[in-house]
Amino acid sequence: MPTAEQLALTDEETRLLQHGLMEWCGPARCTEEFAVAMGFEGAEDLSRRGVTIHRSLAAREALEPMDWARALLATEVAFVSDVVGSGYEWATTTGWPDDLTVRVLRSVQLKLIRTVAPLVGREIGTRQEPHAEVLRAGGGPPPQPSW
Repeated sequence: MPTAEQLALTDEETRLLQHGLMEWCGPARCTEEFAVAMGFEGAEDLSRRGVTIHRSLAAREALEPMDWARALLATEVAFVSDVVGSGYEWATTTGWPDDLTVRVLRSVQLKLIRTVAPLVGREIGTRQEPHAEVLRAGGGPPPQPSW
């Protein structure tokens, strides 16, 4: 279980994730399906587990890879979505202007990708098997359309 320090996350980056998680206890209103898509058992689990992850981040404790993924997804959706997240109100409710949020979020994404990407298709959603052409060594053109 990596800590923020082991993942080279700055204090600013962990604060962003904390804000993203806490938005779900306030202005952001999640559906059951979106909560599940973000790796939680449901909306109630998002609130409960989000607080737990927030506390772990604040204490600089290690997190399971899945909790890093939950924190990242919850922050991404809270920031961007006006439908279920904070969206347009993000800067007002968090005090983080959009330009700063995007800059810090991109940095967090780069630092967490090796930890969270292996979960996609396993613990986060499903993926179809890649087409055989894509898997060939050296790549190659995609298959020609059948028409």
